[in-house]
Amino acid sequence: MDRAAKADLVSTLNGVFSSTSVVVVAHYKGLTVADMQKLRAQMKQAGATVKVAKNRLANIALEGTDVASIQPLLKGPTLLAYSSDPVAAAKVAVDFAKANEKLVILGGAMGTTALNPDGVKALASLPSLDELRAKIVGLVQAPATKIAQVVNAPAAKLARVFGAYAKTGDAQTDEAA
Repeated sequence: MDRAAKADLVSTLNGVFSSTSVVVVAHYKGLTVADMQKLRAQMKQAGATVKVAKNRLANIALEGTDVASIQPLLKGPTLLAYSSDPVAAAKVAVDFAKANEKLVILGGAMGTTALNPDGVKALASLPSLDELRAKIVGLVQAPATKIAQVVNAPAAKLARVFGAYAKTGDAQTDEAA
C-alpha cells in the first residue's frame, strides 16, 4: 500500500469513526474467506459494515473521534464493525460469534462510551431501530383501533337488540297465526 492510499484510508476511517454511532472490535484469526464473506453479507443486510484495516492506520484515524476509546483493543488481527443504527453492528457480530467461535468480540464503543464484550452483548440484546419504530407505530395505532371499537360498539349492540326484537316479533307473529 503506497503512502497516498494509506492517507486516503486514514481519512476514510476518520470520517467513519466521526459519523458512526457504534463500533465493535473483534479478533477474526482463523476465519476462512467464506466465513468473512458471510459476515460481510450479514452486516450489509443489517445496514452495518465490516472493515479490516491495519491497526496502526486505524489508531491514526481514531485520533480526535468520539470512539477513540477502542484504541487499546486494536492489537492482533482485528476487524471493525460499525453502523449508524446503534444496535445493528453489535447484534450481527454477537450472533455471528455465537455460530463461529473463531470470531472473538473484544469490545467496542458507542459514542464516547467504551464497551467491554459484555457491554456489546447487552447492546446486541436490545431491539433494533426498525423494531422500535414498529412497536411505536403499533402503540400509536392500538388506541385508535380501541376508539373505533368503542364508538362502533353501541351501534352494534343496538343492531343486535333490534335483531332480537325482530326475531321475537317474528316468533309472536308465527304463534298468532
